[in-house]
Amino acid sequence: LTKDASKEAMWGTGDPGYKIKAEFNNKSHVRGVISMARSQNPDSAGSQFFICHGEPKFLDNQYTAFGKLIKGDDVLEKIATTPTHPQDRPDKRMNVESIKIVPADSVK
Repeated sequence: LTKDASKEAMWGTGDPGYKIKAEFNNKSHVRGVISMARSQNPDSAGSQFFICHGEPKFLDNQYTAFGKLIKGDDVLEKIATTPTHPQDRPDKRMNVESIKIVPADSVK
């Protein structure tokens, strides 16, 4: 849906057609943590994720944290301070241009 400009009102509402079972863990939701988005059903995650800007610890043990931002804090800040429509959709389209996944043991 997000690739179709004519369906802007639907952006952020689609799913990939499959669900991922919750994998809650003891990782705390602090700034830079990457976690799976989901509906009220704990086993409803799919292709959407969020990057924590603040420290929403109320999400701990309720959402699957699976990564951490190791570079690009300035980009996170720009994303977080972008004006939004109702439902927290950015006024301006934002795209992930690149991402690099590295093993946890390679990060200091």
